[in-house]
Amino acid sequence: MNIAVIQLLVLAGIALFLILRLRSVLGTREGFEKPPAPAPSANDEASQARKGFEVIEGGADRDIVDHVDEGSDSADALARMKGVEPGFSVSEFLQGSRAAYEMILMAFENGELDEVRGLLGEDVEQTFVDVVAAREDQGLRIEANFVGVREVSLIEATFDKDTSAAEITVRFTGELTSVVKDSENRIVEGDPSEIKRQRDVWTFARTMGTGDPNWQLVATGG
Repeated sequence: MNIAVIQLLVLAGIALFLILRLRSVLGTREGFEKPPAPAPSANDEASQARKGFEVIEGGADRDIVDHVDEGSDSADALARMKGVEPGFSVSEFLQGSRAAYEMILMAFENGELDEVRGLLGEDVEQTFVDVVAAREDQGLRIEANFVGVREVSLIEATFDKDTSAAEITVRFTGELTSVVKDSENRIVEGDPSEIKRQRDVWTFARTMGTGDPNWQLVATGG
């Protein structure tokens, strides 16, 4: 073997060693890879930030049309509510109504209305009081446990521009367990292990633009 061949073998061995060394550090690449994009400049970042916050003037208010049909009477009423009270949010109202539904429903089922009187309109409060009193007169009581809310949907909204009185009607579908017990603690109706689905249509009312942020339940239905 001549010297030239030996030199070629040595160079090939060195090249193979370098290739294996680079693979262990950089990993193996397969196929075509685009060259890395240049890092954005400060001006580019500012431009992208502005684009992220662009608002199309005159566009639909998603906080309204996500819950009612665009151009409907309810959409107009909700827009008027926001005109009187810019901080009003339909989505936040519905979140609050979900919590109020659980509180009021459980207070009524368990006959503990004192905790929710501030959330009840006068007529609804009187109706609830009468029903709870009738149960007590018969020696009956209800034991109920709330499981959850499956549906909360806005059905209708109205607004009186002269008085700023607002009403929003919401449909709830809740799940709970409940049993009716007599004075001797015997179950006369229901099954404590059976989850029942209950549908309610409730109307909440409030005068917009006042210092009192609380909505009251003014009507109930199924």
